[in-house]
Amino acid sequence: MTLYVVATPIGNLEDVTLRALRVLGEVDLIAAEDTRRTRTLLERHGIARPLTSYYDAVERQRAPAIIERLKAGASVALVSDAGTPGIADPGYHLVRGALAAGVAVVPVPGPSALTALVSVAGFPAERFVFEGFLPSRAGPRAARLGALAREPRALVFFEAARRLGAFLAAAEAALGDREAALGRELTKRYEEILRGTLSELRERLGRRAVLRGEVTVLVAGAPETPPVRDEASIDDQLRAGRAAGRGLRELAAEIARRTGLSRREVYRRGLALERPR
Repeated sequence: MTLYVVATPIGNLEDVTLRALRVLGEVDLIAAEDTRRTRTLLERHGIARPLTSYYDAVERQRAPAIIERLKAGASVALVSDAGTPGIADPGYHLVRGALAAGVAVVPVPGPSALTALVSVAGFPAERFVFEGFLPSRAGPRAARLGALAREPRALVFFEAARRLGAFLAAAEAALGDREAALGRELTKRYEEILRGTLSELRERLGRRAVLRGEVTVLVAGAPETPPVRDEASIDDQLRAGRAAGRGLRELAAEIARRTGLSRREVYRRGLALERPR
């Protein structure tokens, strides 16, 4: 009568732990977010156990039947599409129900896109906040990012590749042009890890016609001392740069990096300075 919450590979099938393989081979039932992907993992390691689907749309309906099996003495392994169940994946309702029924719930830890990216980011992220997927609509997404603008801990997000450009632009506008790291298709064949400021990442990725895959983004936390908003100094820097023949977009990005202000805000200030009075 045990529910095992089992982490599975986020891409490379060799990343599964020995303990996870043992548990998956011993349980009476495996509740899987995607039975096709889980079956691929099981076949790779010679495991044949009964599978049942357990994904977002059916989580509430399927949990009671699985809990009844647990109460009857069965052992069940809960696995998600990739990574750890309950981390931006189904799992909460089943775990909560099992605990309420007096069933032992045991974690079997393993791969995680979140910790994989943090470990190789190359900037301080000892303390971080996991935000998962933000709203896809511009307004709610901007509101959520705005609420995080003063968070001193690093920020970790999941995002779909097709929405990545919009996400990076929104993050830069709300948080300023901070240092960031981006992991796409982590541990998979076409793994890619990019580092730079939010504007640099957006500009690099904006040159690509197509962007696919699963993306994890780590953004540096807010500086402990907020940047001094010296508008006269910013105006002087803009005027001097423009007088030297520099482009406004490039100049705004550079000033934003130095001051921690939004590149968009500096750019708009530059436009305002050039309007005829």
